[in-house]
Amino acid sequence: MARFSRIQTATAMQEAGIIPVFYHPDPEICFEVIKACSGGGLNVFEFTNRGDYAHEVFSEVNKRVSRELPQVIMGTGSVLDAGTASLYIQLGTNFIVSPVIKEDMALVCNRRKILWSPGCGSVTEISRAEELGAEIVKIFPGTQVGGPKFVAAVKGPMPWSSIMPTGGVEPTEENLSAWFKAGVTCVGMGSQLITKEIIEEGNFKLLEDKARNVSNLLKRIRRKK
Repeated sequence: MARFSRIQTATAMQEAGIIPVFYHPDPEICFEVIKACSGGGLNVFEFTNRGDYAHEVFSEVNKRVSRELPQVIMGTGSVLDAGTASLYIQLGTNFIVSPVIKEDMALVCNRRKILWSPGCGSVTEISRAEELGAEIVKIFPGTQVGGPKFVAAVKGPMPWSSIMPTGGVEPTEENLSAWFKAGVTCVGMGSQLITKEIIEEGNFKLLEDKARNVSNLLKRIRRKK
């Protein structure tokens, strides 16, 4: 069962502003990445359902996170169908992120009061996702869909929409300023934050420093708004 309600999760996502996105088949590496991100102040984490037996990795890591990093809200991304959503809900995920809108996924998540963030690429899709109960909608791939200008355009007629872009978000002042000035609620950030080099070298201290730096950068950006 989820340790955090969808209201708590949505609030935490907005407060964090940056959601690390990552998958690795080695549970130990996954845990060290989550620990480093949390140490840097990023306590909402999206585990991506990308590899064979990914749910088994998630199960092991989520149990350890619950024991050792109870402040971390761990969710699951790259979920494409209701069956997979149900599987991860049973394993204790706190939120589900998908690159697509699937109405049966909305029913499964809403039934268990799990936050569901479906991928959207148009105003019509965003509106439909909200009708289905999505508190935060994902735009994916963020840059290709239209980037910050797309978000700003959506927020004109739909200022109530909470938007999370993933894809093309960078840990720089210029990039983050553009997204948050446009009106995003939070952003998903994968390989731009958790680089291939960091994983290969096992340099989790560097990752913690990067997470802290980007978290502090976002705080400064938000103060300027």
